[in-house]
Amino acid sequence: MLEGDPARYLGRVLRLRVDDEIAVFNGTGPEWSATIAGMTKSTATLRIGDSFEPGTESPLKVQLVQGISRSERMDYVVQKATELGVKRITPVLTDYGVVKLDVRRALKRHEHWRSVAAGACEQSGRTRLPLIDAPLPLNEWFGDKPADADVDLILKPAATATLTRVAAPSTKVCLLIGPEGGFSGTEYEDAEVSGFRAVSVGPRILRTETAAPAALAILQSLWGDLA
Repeated sequence: MLEGDPARYLGRVLRLRVDDEIAVFNGTGPEWSATIAGMTKSTATLRIGDSFEPGTESPLKVQLVQGISRSERMDYVVQKATELGVKRITPVLTDYGVVKLDVRRALKRHEHWRSVAAGACEQSGRTRLPLIDAPLPLNEWFGDKPADADVDLILKPAATATLTRVAAPSTKVCLLIGPEGGFSGTEYEDAEVSGFRAVSVGPRILRTETAAPAALAILQSLWGDLA
């Protein structure tokens, strides 16, 4: 049974009725066909059918480590990153970032971003939600960074190398993008020590909410399922 906003969306927005067919997913795997068996103003009872894999997951595993920006910009990045097949999003607090989060606000934003990602999955046909980490300082993330990516990249406007010059990874890329104010010199140095290669996405300086989807589209075009 669906309750609350999902049920109201079926009835009030999509204007579906009893016996209409839909597809449902739980965010962790396949998709199921379903038929609406009953509806009220705030609930929808479903009759679940067969499961199937829609084939919407990219073979390229991308982790986006994103400097946290202001609410609308960060929401846009989470939404578009999800649509473009990112497997994991790690929001980080940076030296020049304008957003400051205490524990309560960090938890609230984390849940909000998960909701944004779920909506993007519904829109794009993905059935697996990207993992979204709780916000943490960038230098703390560097200290605990897993060494499982085939290539680590950091966007830097002054970088001479472009994404198209990077050798193809086997399966996984870690991409680091700064907030509105970019990264500090110390953060670029820490990234280099951590094995990140500085690259650009072209001659123009992009806004943070533009840089992420632009870079992700290039990655998926080069090595993922947009090729």
